[in-house]
Amino acid sequence: MANLHSGESAKHHQETDFMVLGGRVISDIVITHHARTRWADRVESEKTGFSDIAEFLRDKLLSCSVRTYYKNEQDVFLIDDDLVMVAEFAEIDKPRLQSQRMPVCKMIVITFLGRMSETMELRDLRSYYSWLRHSRRMTLIKNGRKRR
Repeated sequence: MANLHSGESAKHHQETDFMVLGGRVISDIVITHHARTRWADRVESEKTGFSDIAEFLRDKLLSCSVRTYYKNEQDVFLIDDDLVMVAEFAEIDKPRLQSQRMPVCKMIVITFLGRMSETMELRDLRSYYSWLRHSRRMTLIKNGRKRR
């Protein structure tokens, strides 16, 4: 997982074509199938290919438009203060940047939760997940009653 600080944005490292986010150099962006599906459902309906999404993320990282969602969150990010993304980081076997001594990682995009401007619940993820758990539990209880 990434070691990030509150509100820290991505930074473009001038010496290379790498992006820096939260003290990690990002050399590769990996989009999971789930993330691609959620992208098509919740973000963009035309540019839905893996390369389209990776290019979008690379541009946002280079323009410093990606930051952490919460102070202590290590895997939830905001893009343009609107789009909520969940990602993990895995170190890869590349030499560290000599001037920064930061690990070189690949960013693995797990999912896109949606846009805060369209889904008000995303403005407070803790409350949103609590609501989802409660909603799911109530659905299971209701379905359990129907079977009896």
